[in-house]
Amino acid sequence: MIDDQAHEHGSDCAAAHGEADHGPDAGTLVAVFAGPVAEVLLRWGRELGYRTVLLEPEAVRTTAAHRSAADVVVDDPDGLELDAATDVVVTDHHRDDLGPVMAPLVRARPRWIGIMGSPRHEGPHHAALAAEGVSEDLVATVRRPIGLDIGSKAPAEIALSTLAGLVAARNDRSGGFPAARR
Repeated sequence: MIDDQAHEHGSDCAAAHGEADHGPDAGTLVAVFAGPVAEVLLRWGRELGYRTVLLEPEAVRTTAAHRSAADVVVDDPDGLELDAATDVVVTDHHRDDLGPVMAPLVRARPRWIGIMGSPRHEGPHHAALAAEGVSEDLVATVRRPIGLDIGSKAPAEIALSTLAGLVAARNDRSGGFPAARR
């Protein structure tokens, strides 16, 4: 009966019933800097088909929950292999090591790179990356704010809006509600 329903209603229904192919590998999701948002990003990112990586230069900040959620934990950005299937989310813009950690990531030109922060003022990543010799053209590839505009404030809401935006971008969609049909 379920197969008939899936066939009758199309691929969207089949996906909702867990019967459809989930498509190609989502790629790699790199959460930069351990914290509450990073832990949720990694956990839910894995559910969305990502290979999950936590980049945290200060090992003492990495919790058991981070290690459990990440497929890989690294402490050096130069050790990462980023490509056109890598999405990078920087979860803390107040770190003293922001420039040295972000510079090699930005220079690697991943599919998507963004940093959390308020859009009301210039992000500290501009000065931090300029101090590392990163060109303004490359700095401009860093997205800020990140995620869909859902008014998120709590770590899980921030992770949800960010991952929804990444899935929308990956699927070449705007991320908004489609027009209602009657």
